[in-house]
Amino acid sequence: MEEYGNDIVTLKDDDGKEYTFEVLDAIETDRGRYVAFMPVYDEPEKILDESGELVIAKVMTDEAGEEYFEDIADDDEYETVADAFVDRLSEIYDIDEKDETPKN
Repeated sequence: MEEYGNDIVTLKDDDGKEYTFEVLDAIETDRGRYVAFMPVYDEPEKILDESGELVIAKVMTDEAGEEYFEDIADDDEYETVADAFVDRLSEIYDIDEKDETPKN
């Protein structure tokens, strides 16, 4: 994870492709730590083309103690965390729950 500021991060997928996100919120549960991201685009056209869906990842730690983000594989875990983020973020952002991000 390469940080550009307090709330903007660039993440690389397994193929080395980079994506830029704004960190919206983070929560910790008995199952782990999670982060909610919103994609960031440099070009205004891309902002209009995208739906602005929330991206949720689990924070993991490797053997060296470095943190990384991983997709949430368990459907129940994902739904629980997604609901928690929607509840928290709906106080700040206009979130339409039927437009929640499907699990990656």
